Amino acid sequence: MRFRVYKRKVLLLALVVLVAACALWTGGRQRKAEAVVREEAAAATTARPGQGLGPAVNESRADAPDNRTLAYRALVYQLNFDQVVRNGLGSVPPGTRAAAPAGHDLVMVVQVHDRPEHLQLLVDSLRRARGLQRLLLIFSHDLWSPRINRIVDSVDFCPVLQIFFPFSLQLYPGEFPGHDPRDCSRDVGRTAALRMGCNNAQFPDSFGHYREAHFCQTKHHWWWKLHFVWDKVKALQDYKGLVLFIEEDHYLSPDFYHVLKAMWSLKTENCPDCDVLSLGTYARVGDYGDKSNKVEVKTWRSTEHNMGMAMDRATYQKLMECTDAFCKYDDYNWDWTLQHLTVSCLPRYWKVMVCEAPRIFHSGDCGMHHKKACAPSVEISKIDRILSNNAQHLFPETMTISKVYPLGAITPHVKNGGWGDIRDHELCASYRRLQ
Repeated sequence: MRFRVYKRKVLLLALVVLVAACALWTGGRQRKAEAVVREEAAAATTARPGQGLGPAVNESRADAPDNRTLAYRALVYQLNFDQVVRNGLGSVPPGTRAAAPAGHDLVMVVQVHDRPEHLQLLVDSLRRARGLQRLLLIFSHDLWSPRINRIVDSVDFCPVLQIFFPFSLQLYPGEFPGHDPRDCSRDVGRTAALRMGCNNAQFPDSFGHYREAHFCQTKHHWWWKLHFVWDKVKALQDYKGLVLFIEEDHYLSPDFYHVLKAMWSLKTENCPDCDVLSLGTYARVGDYGDKSNKVEVKTWRSTEHNMGMAMDRATYQKLMECTDAFCKYDDYNWDWTLQHLTVSCLPRYWKVMVCEAPRIFHSGDCGMHHKKACAPSVEISKIDRILSNNAQHLFPETMTISKVYPLGAITPHVKNGGWGDIRDHELCASYRRLQ
């Protein structure tokens, strides 16, 4: 019975989203919502110079959403519906189909939260890359922030589309999927939770803890983004190429696009059963030398190949067959959940083709899983030295497979928990129906 109640709540939430999207599709209403958001942004900026809007919005703890939150929701639904593409592909009017990028042209999707310093460095690296005129660059946000939007607006070297996760903490600051004050606190314990009658008392994770919304959001965003890009972005309805998934704290080499296109050709000709292409691992390589034009084929592992993952529609469709397994697995990390799918649901272990000399880098160990302060510019200076010292080895004429490893057994992963709440399971599984 409790399961059905939560399922009905998720479906009701979906209905609210659909009604809002239909009701707010006109340009006049969009402009009104944008005006409200701008007014709130000005007030927030005056109160907190240099800060984004997330903290200000999340301060509201009223049971009913305030006007600012409703304005954000309206604007996000409108933008996801209109899908205006800047810089080359033009606007994609509602209800129409646009020609998809042809040939080996690429789609890149950046998952963005609230680290503008990292995002600016990523954009700087893209600006120095070559051949991006027909790259479709999609920024997927879980926060509306004028500071972040200004960084995105500065991109003038390729077509750009912004999409927004419609169930973010910013849009639901005082209710699920955000933190409902009536939810059980993380460490209350199941017995005490049942006695208190908090919302999710019956659904702790595997370690007896209750959900923390800020941890759950990243996995929700990743899975929603996967659905939305492949199935709902109008400009990609007939697209048959690669989609490269990266995050705001990644940094790319000047020849990443050149190398990835060469890898795509190599996959087509020599490794048609490769599921994923990866621009590199976290291991630093000082001398590209004889590694610059080489890739390896091996078993995909989440700790090595979750950065700069590129997949085609066939790989995506196989993942969709594992929706229930993804959405019910008790781990708040999307990459560890994918690792679980490779050993429990997918037909076989994923096979990855990965660069020996990385074309993608991590700009610093800070953020959700780290307590130390972010200083990405320090890390970027080290990366730039590596790229500068190896400039003569970039842009290889061809890429070759240096070694093919047999698909090996993966040590069973110990799940991290944080994903035991049935409401998360239901919302995650609903994305295919909602959008």
